[in-house]
Amino acid sequence: MIFRLSLFPFLFFSAHVNGQTEITKWQDGKTGAVSITYDDGSINQFRYALPLMKRLKLPATFYIITGTIDGSKYHGKFIGRPVQEIIAETASAPTSADNYFERASAAKYLGYIGPNKYYDSSANFYEDGKEAIAYHVMDELYRKVRTGSLKKGTELSMEVADEKGLTWDSIKKYASQGYEFASHTITHAHMAVLDTTNMFYELEKSKEDIKDHLGEKYTFTAEIPFGVEHPRAMKYSLPAYAALRNLMTDPYMQEINRGYKTQPGMSDKEYVQWQRGGTTKTPLPLMKSWVDTTLAHDNIWLVLVFHGVDSMGYEPLSHQLLDTYFQYIKMNENNLWVATFSDVVKYMRERMHANVTTDKTNDHILVHLKHSLDPIYNIPLTLKTYVPDGWKHVEVKQGNYKKQLSVQKDTKGNYVLYRANANQGTIQLVPQHFQGKLL
Repeated sequence: MIFRLSLFPFLFFSAHVNGQTEITKWQDGKTGAVSITYDDGSINQFRYALPLMKRLKLPATFYIITGTIDGSKYHGKFIGRPVQEIIAETASAPTSADNYFERASAAKYLGYIGPNKYYDSSANFYEDGKEAIAYHVMDELYRKVRTGSLKKGTELSMEVADEKGLTWDSIKKYASQGYEFASHTITHAHMAVLDTTNMFYELEKSKEDIKDHLGEKYTFTAEIPFGVEHPRAMKYSLPAYAALRNLMTDPYMQEINRGYKTQPGMSDKEYVQWQRGGTTKTPLPLMKSWVDTTLAHDNIWLVLVFHGVDSMGYEPLSHQLLDTYFQYIKMNENNLWVATFSDVVKYMRERMHANVTTDKTNDHILVHLKHSLDPIYNIPLTLKTYVPDGWKHVEVKQGNYKKQLSVQKDTKGNYVLYRANANQGTIQLVPQHFQGKLL
């Protein structure tokens, strides 16, 4: 007789659990997840932080500014009218909602040293909802340009300057070692204040350079600079990528971004993405407490955000502190799934959209795992299947994959824990003493 069980994606147990299967919340049945991420692509991240992670075999995600990487096709530029026309126009037409985005988009390409601080300040005011002040700051910048108060020349932002020396050849080498790379736009622009033409250029052309140099796999996620969540920036950025670190809209997940004081343990959501940013002012015990909090619950995904390393970049941390911190994470790896940002997103979405059915006889169990997502969602899910009491060792087979497992036990019964790929064929579980008969 064959029994069929349907799960979507969870399991409600009865008295007879043999053959019943669930998808564990995190890979390999771990308690929580951690993703180590870096912004800006500072050269010191690769000189000092990456070797630490490589030694400890910890993965990470690097959000890189593509426009200044040696070998990039697309670089920072203003797309629009000649900037001299815009400068001349500011003498008689004050900045307003009608012209602000064009002027902000052109601000860094006027040919002078000094506009960056006005551009940054104006954008910050705009993102905070203080549009009138943002317009006033932009007017002040263009007034200084018209009156010759600024020196002619080319000005680089700190983020762009600190990335100098990074090449696509070196990025390809790091990617081959398992590190994830993703877009942080072309120039680290304030996306909320760009006009749509220049916004799309920053988003799409950065993505194109990454695809051309690394492949489609690395265009899954992005981080819009400054961690912005402004509705205008998100309106155009969210459709460009499958997942933004800035904002996740999955209904089963609560997102607590950097700076938010909400405690993750209070959430009743299936998942909590909890972003914490280590800075020069963050004490190591506090950083360790983030790991401890993740371990104390079963639904927290701790997303760590780092920038500068060893006196280079925004709020730099010493490599010695990072080494101590990464060792603490490694020490808890038996209970924490440490994975790239994209891998965790894919696992959660696959699990929440998965359908599992099980056929059971006295001498084997067949598990069918499917989801309806795009093929880019290809992270193996971890299944927990309950087996009869007499089974001590089990062979799990899917396609060409085959693995021998020892049976474990919990309060519900005997089980095996194993990874499987959705939409890749039936998974067969057979006790080893039945192997010759059935396989």
